[in-house]
Amino acid sequence: MNRYTLQNGLRVVVENIPTCRSVSFGIWVRTGSRYERPDNNGISHFIEHMLFKGTDKRSAKDIADLFDGIGGNINAFTSKEYTCYFAKVLDQHLPIAIEALADMFFDSQFDQGELSKEKNVILEEISMYDDTPDDKVHDEASRAAFGDHPLAYSILGLEDRLTAMGPSDLQSYMKDHYRIDNTVIAVAGNVEDAAVLELLEKHFARFDRKGENAAVYPTPGFSGEYIFHKKKTEQNHLCLSFPGCSIADHQLYAMVLLNNAIGGGMSSRLFQEIREKRGLAYSVYSYHTSFADTGLFTIYAGTAPKQTKQVLDLTIEQLGELAVSGLTDAELHRGKEQLKGSLILSLESTSSRMNRIGKNELMLGRHYTLDGMLERIDAVTMSDIRDITRRMLEVPFAVAMVGTSDKAAAALGRDCLVSRAI
Repeated sequence: MNRYTLQNGLRVVVENIPTCRSVSFGIWVRTGSRYERPDNNGISHFIEHMLFKGTDKRSAKDIADLFDGIGGNINAFTSKEYTCYFAKVLDQHLPIAIEALADMFFDSQFDQGELSKEKNVILEEISMYDDTPDDKVHDEASRAAFGDHPLAYSILGLEDRLTAMGPSDLQSYMKDHYRIDNTVIAVAGNVEDAAVLELLEKHFARFDRKGENAAVYPTPGFSGEYIFHKKKTEQNHLCLSFPGCSIADHQLYAMVLLNNAIGGGMSSRLFQEIREKRGLAYSVYSYHTSFADTGLFTIYAGTAPKQTKQVLDLTIEQLGELAVSGLTDAELHRGKEQLKGSLILSLESTSSRMNRIGKNELMLGRHYTLDGMLERIDAVTMSDIRDITRRMLEVPFAVAMVGTSDKAAAALGRDCLVSRAI
């Protein structure tokens, strides 16, 4: 993997994979719901949609036809901290992909008619999300963990905020946030670095927006609140959330291994105890999310109302046992092999490699070799697991629930694990 800087200061990372015939190309921008305000929540995601709705020389259909015509694909996603526009094409079609994405990035029209139609599309997306309680509960979990901090904002935004947005609002936001210092280009696949840089200089030389007086975004505290969203559902959907690790935290791999043991796979404690042994839930799992300066570890379960208390009691029981006794040697070994295997397998895809180098350059400004990452995983000790367990359980956890009745969840002592950590 090689790092470059274009003449205008734009950062570029390129990973040449000569055994592939595809290339993945991405434009990464450090903007997402975290960088929004209450009055413009959802604008980052809205802009992502609008960049596909036509430029000065291409309609939305022209963009779709172009990539279908070369057997490639183009897409984008918005997270809480970054937005990525990407394409995957045959290596011979990389010049087409770069030109088209640059055209969208610089010359999207933000036509009022297209904006009105796409606004309705996003409102339908919000409605679909609200109708899916096992998705909605995760947004509620962010609110329970981070309170009124922007990291708790919905990526999709709110209906009344979106309804009020016009083309000038989106263009103004882009001017403030789509800057050279906030942007990284990542390329992975069968490419020659010199040819890629020549194409990028040609199509991105006009990018001249630089950061001035960048805003300061404070680190959120962990709120540890309780939120219940009443909704007529067949199941109660629950999330228990705990403080986690930032993307740069030296204990990140210990946190990931702990997550694997608790609920990260079919052999995990919660899956085996709640689903396999007792049949109390179809879906029960845990996951860890890293942000620039904090993180969140979350346990999810969906279960019938009459079984909610039992599922919660078993979850607390498993966490309490973990706090007292820690992981077993077998769990730690299995977790390391699982993590190394998933990491190596992911590197077989040019898309995964582009995502890895793009995100690392944008969020960390540094990169680890595969061997370096494997060494960091192998270096995690039982002492590291105990340390991260103590950090995770040193404050009352957060609870979010979507369902018909919250009697069991409301009665849960959110500080019941604080004094148990080893």
